[in-house]
Amino acid sequence: MIVTTQDGKVYVTVKQTGERFSCALGESLLAGMARLGRRGIPVGCLSGGCGVCKVAVCRGSVRKTGAMSRAHISEAEEAQGVVLACRVAPTDDVELEVVGKMQKPFFKGLSFQVAQDSTK
Repeated sequence: MIVTTQDGKVYVTVKQTGERFSCALGESLLAGMARLGRRGIPVGCLSGGCGVCKVAVCRGSVRKTGAMSRAHISEAEEAQGVVLACRVAPTDDVELEVVGKMQKPFFKGLSFQVAQDSTK
């Protein structure tokens, strides 16, 4: 079942930060975030070969838009909802966790932003 907003989009939430953005049907999770100029899912090669944008879909559903390298996502991981954000598109609202290689820098950036905000 596809659940959309009135403008034909669904919402994606990054669990670690609570950040939420809209994503068009047929648009990859990574493209949706990049289109808005947001940070959250780490960006690498954009074609499914590097594994940097590895995420776990916690809630909602996605469909594959292209092949994922088995060097980065095993069949077992994919069956459990672990995918490359550049190779899947949401079919309804999605909540995801970043699990790729850049998870620590992702959190460091968040800590830096929170530290800056608290000094204002």
